[in-house]
Amino acid sequence: MLLLLILPGAANASTQSANFYNVVFQDGADPWIYKHTDGFYYFTKTTGGDVTIWKSSSLTGVDAGTKRVISTGCCNVWAPEIHYINNTWYIYYAKDDGNNDNHRMYVMENTSADPMTGTWVNKGQITDSTNRWAIDGTVLQVNNNLYFIWSGWAGTTNVQQKLYIAHMSNPWTIDSARVEIATPTYSWETNTSPSVNEGPQVIVHNGVISLVYSASGSWTDGYCLGLITANTSSNLLQASSWSKRNQPIFQSGNGLYGPGHHSFTKSPDGTEDWIVYHTAKFAGSGWNREIRAQKFTWKADNTPNLGAPAAPNTPIAIPSGDTGRVRYEGESGVFGGIAYASSSPNGSGGSKAGHIDTTDSYVEFDVYAAAAGDYVMSARTGNGTSGVDWSYFILTVNQTNAGNLYITNKGWENWGASITRLTLHAGWNKIRFSKGEGYGELDSFDLFPA
Repeated sequence: MLLLLILPGAANASTQSANFYNVVFQDGADPWIYKHTDGFYYFTKTTGGDVTIWKSSSLTGVDAGTKRVISTGCCNVWAPEIHYINNTWYIYYAKDDGNNDNHRMYVMENTSADPMTGTWVNKGQITDSTNRWAIDGTVLQVNNNLYFIWSGWAGTTNVQQKLYIAHMSNPWTIDSARVEIATPTYSWETNTSPSVNEGPQVIVHNGVISLVYSASGSWTDGYCLGLITANTSSNLLQASSWSKRNQPIFQSGNGLYGPGHHSFTKSPDGTEDWIVYHTAKFAGSGWNREIRAQKFTWKADNTPNLGAPAAPNTPIAIPSGDTGRVRYEGESGVFGGIAYASSSPNGSGGSKAGHIDTTDSYVEFDVYAAAAGDYVMSARTGNGTSGVDWSYFILTVNQTNAGNLYITNKGWENWGASITRLTLHAGWNKIRFSKGEGYGELDSFDLFPA
């Protein structure tokens, strides 16, 4: 294992850290993450034009994982998921021809042991006999049966999005009629037009199937998660087997808005349950979203106890078995030009590195690595540059350009996470953040082996 060490007399103050701030992607929506038996996480999200897969041994470092882009053809590719069924990989995704009325679900297959290699073969559309509008498809494997669950329209017009289930004869074929198992009913599901039930995800615990879904308009701060349940022993193609809760189980809180369209996974050592979900970047930001993660527990009735979105300015424990990291506070760096440290009410150490506003301004850190290799940097960054969606720092390692560290615009003191992969050599390394396009601030950064 590659290690970072804290040495006496190090040039910059640093601490061993077993926590993180819960942004794992500073931009994106509809996260799907799957922990495979090989110990790696396979992650995907909506990109709009393709399916991109990330592979990472760390849940919190997945943004810096290796990537593979898979072409899907036109258009509006939404909410892909990667599943492993019968020793074969499958990707399910929605797309249309440029007209939203024509959104349908599609499947790709890869027989390679590693989905980052081999050929992804298009298996075509997956549909029931009605062939209606369909998005957000997922697969439930239970009692040696496969079921497809998705969000769709009852007819040919966008009045409501309902949840449907159907049986599958194989991972790319539905062989039963669709059965409606949820429709928007309560005020928190029907406060937008159209009213929405979407993003179904299933998790099974002690014989109880929890189907956690997203409700309300995804473009609103009222987006939230609801729950319907069934027993594994019941007839899942019978609507009466499913029971809906009358209140959301996860909603806006702690200064975060519109949490929804999630997936479930395990910690690296398999002992903890985690939810990965998206939120609005700020109140009223609509489809401008980021991806967060946090641990959850179980209620006595074997349904997930999700609590509330983790407070953005309070670090949470890293997933059990994830890689420990070293944290450097922005104010502990060596400053150049007009850059300097200033107070931050939401900063991890009460201060931040800011005013990196001219071409000769920078903040620099000395980092000691016990071994050469690749490391993940997760930097807590801020950007409130007027009229600019993204800014960036120019990042150099040992006086060599290491690329741009991009920062999404969420407003000042609304911290995000700029995550990248760096190559360090054994011994001391010098990392510098310099002004690039727009303006940015640095609260702190974590380093851990990739």
